[in-house]
Amino acid sequence: DEMRGQISLYGFELCFPQLNSSCRKPMRSHSDTVLIYIGLSFIALLTVTLNLLVIISISHFRQLQTPTNLLLLSLAVSDFFVGLLVFFQIILINGCWFLSDFMCVVYLDLSYIITSASVGNMMLISVDRYVAICDPLHYSNTVTVRRVTICICLCWICSVLYNSLILKDNLKHPGMYNSCSGECVVVISYIAGVADLIFTFTVPVTVIIVLYMRVFVVAVSQARAMRSHIAAVTLQGSFKVTAKKSEMKAARTLGVVVVVFLMCLCPYYCIVLTGQDNLVNASSAVLVICLSYFNSCLNPVIYAFFYPWFRKSMKVIVTLQILNPGSCETNML
Repeated sequence: DEMRGQISLYGFELCFPQLNSSCRKPMRSHSDTVLIYIGLSFIALLTVTLNLLVIISISHFRQLQTPTNLLLLSLAVSDFFVGLLVFFQIILINGCWFLSDFMCVVYLDLSYIITSASVGNMMLISVDRYVAICDPLHYSNTVTVRRVTICICLCWICSVLYNSLILKDNLKHPGMYNSCSGECVVVISYIAGVADLIFTFTVPVTVIIVLYMRVFVVAVSQARAMRSHIAAVTLQGSFKVTAKKSEMKAARTLGVVVVVFLMCLCPYYCIVLTGQDNLVNASSAVLVICLSYFNSCLNPVIYAFFYPWFRKSMKVIVTLQILNPGSCETNML
């Protein structure tokens, strides 16, 4: 009791009071802890639920299984797993990891894989919009469901292999870099850290920005051309203009998704760029992690705001009309 009194006096407690090697945890009031628990639990539940609606919508309704929507499906899968990982973050609220060292490495490895897959999905979405806006005549032949499916599978496979390679030593010897009991850290070599910075941030973000700048320039030029020649448009030309407007609306919507994603991703890599070492502490990156949680929860909200088909599919799912025979053929557009 005297020891615990001294611990409280200095402003910290131990994760495992019975162990001399235990990590210290910062003091936090019970009310603050409860609020954080409730907040993270709400975010996790909302993220999982909304992204599950996106996954069910695109997977079930055949009319929605377009190349662009398949990319949104892959992004929703990664966001869904982010929602599940929030529950691991809840364990770290008090700065202590109470699960095994192996589960710690698995948790951090999964977070790396999901981040890499999300970046890959965003790059594929940018390429899809670039072809749709800048080369609309060849879009249907170039971007097919089969090709997009292959690209998505390659994106996830490469993410798993790449991040497992980066964390190879940590996976072989879980907890080898922990300085005390109750800590959850992994160590990445300098070379691996530089490679991660290049391949999962610098190159993809550069590609995304360049492609969307090109899309923006082409979209503006097309809008000006349509306004200047609107009086001379024939009935056939009017149909083509409508199709272009539809593609540009999709480009604007997905542009919002990409911008929000970059805003939530950049803080992590800013920390990496300004950091003194490549030690990743799961409990010290709460703000960055919460930003990624916010992004994963926000994406379906963006779809609901911009896509009528998502609102319609949610209504069909929530009212259980999806259980009716032949519901997969329902007109969603």
